[in-house]
Amino acid sequence: MKFNNVLILVITLLAMTSAFAQSKKNKKPEVSQRVINVDYSVEKGTMNTMFKQCIGAGRANEGLRADWQQQLAYVKKSCDFKYIRMHGLLTDDMAVYHEDNNGNPEYNYQYVDVLFDYLESIGIKPFVELGFMPSALASGPKTIFWWRGNVTPPKDYKKWEDFIRNLTQHFTERYGSDEVKTWYFEVWNEPNLSGFWAGTQEEYFKLYQYSVKAIKSVNPQYKVGGPATAGAAWVPEMISFCTKNNLPLDFISTHSYGVKQGFLDEFGNSGTVLSKDPMAVSGDILNSRKQIASSSMPNLELHYTEWSSSYTPADPIHDSYHEAAYILEKIKQVGSAANSMSYWVFTDIFEESGPRFTPFHGGFGLLSIQGINKAAFYSYKYLNKLGKTELVNTDTRSWACKSDNGDIQLLFWDFTNTHPGDSVHNQVYYVKDLPSKSRDKVKVNISHVPAGVYTLEISKVGYRVNDAYTEYLDMDKPKQLNKQQVEELKRHNDGSIVSTEVIEIKANAAFSKELDIRENDVFLLNLIKR
Repeated sequence: MKFNNVLILVITLLAMTSAFAQSKKNKKPEVSQRVINVDYSVEKGTMNTMFKQCIGAGRANEGLRADWQQQLAYVKKSCDFKYIRMHGLLTDDMAVYHEDNNGNPEYNYQYVDVLFDYLESIGIKPFVELGFMPSALASGPKTIFWWRGNVTPPKDYKKWEDFIRNLTQHFTERYGSDEVKTWYFEVWNEPNLSGFWAGTQEEYFKLYQYSVKAIKSVNPQYKVGGPATAGAAWVPEMISFCTKNNLPLDFISTHSYGVKQGFLDEFGNSGTVLSKDPMAVSGDILNSRKQIASSSMPNLELHYTEWSSSYTPADPIHDSYHEAAYILEKIKQVGSAANSMSYWVFTDIFEESGPRFTPFHGGFGLLSIQGINKAAFYSYKYLNKLGKTELVNTDTRSWACKSDNGDIQLLFWDFTNTHPGDSVHNQVYYVKDLPSKSRDKVKVNISHVPAGVYTLEISKVGYRVNDAYTEYLDMDKPKQLNKQQVEELKRHNDGSIVSTEVIEIKANAAFSKELDIRENDVFLLNLIKR
């Protein structure tokens, strides 16, 4: 009798265990919820728009092309960048400097004038990078890039000084001192890399000394800075040199990219790996600000005149939908530490390694050569839609703003670094169709919204939503796109609003909305008061 009771008990326990295991197996995993709480009446202050202060471009001579100019006008209208920075203003293809048979300098600014006049016509200012060396003034033959920018120090520093003074005088005569006072003059590009500067650090500082003397002799209020280094280098050294030598320094500029290998790979041959450091890029910027704050010039402006996820124009992460969330993640992390973060660059019309032969080749641009919007473009377009007043918001991956007319905007995203790690190059990983996995449900609550009728417009970028690159992969990556294919990619990825609804908010009520979000999705909610 006792044996039977024990047997029954064992069978019952086994059955209960099996049922529990089956129940656990069949139970759907709980979806976590991310809540963004915002109070319309609690303002943080004026929205910091350092993200659109400056944008990069490849080289000055490309700016004489009609398609380059058309794309810049489009990007200016959509994203409202204030300045543009580019290489090659002083290289031979801009025909700025020559010497006669007696070694006397001859200056010519016809091409520069065409470019800068165009910039002025669309309301964008030059962030003037002084480089590279005209061959007639160069001390050696070393060049970089397909377009052969000479990277050697001047053969005669006094001739360099006279040249820069004459150029600055020309700008003053043509555009007026009040306008040129708003510009920035940056001496050279990445002189800590031998590929970009054939001289030493000491020789770079000498170049800066002669350059700043030339510019300030025209107008002491013109803004001059550097060292425009790769990898956030030479910031304390630059400040120390200028302090010891009593030289003006109006701003620090330097660069950072979010990959783990090297600094210079114009052809994309070495392979890149997206850093798993959650503070890649942004950590450099925060550290640069600390270096300035603890220096003898603690109030210097800080301009990151190049930044992106990767330093090579042959990295498919630039084309991927992942780039949109990456951009927002880094800008948000930086906060107010930088005066500008100049994304490198606005267009794939970019010829450091020569003209490219395929429509999506991992180029730096927000737009493809044919003017197709990449996912990255929408990060800046959405940021530009945010109102002037930022609202207090503790969510670390969103901005909430309001406009003077009562409209409300909420920009939020997920950033998930799905890269498998050091064993796989970006050039292998990001060329695949990479479906995004489901993440949280996001619940948005905005309290104290003024009563009234609103139109809610929701815009989105993510996997297969304003994701031209994945659609290009669907086409089996044609080496050339015909006219119809270009038009199709533009039409399908034109940023059309994904949903619209009319909402009535009554007195003392709040706005609430719940949305599903996937890895690296970006949403812009715009409540438009009717």
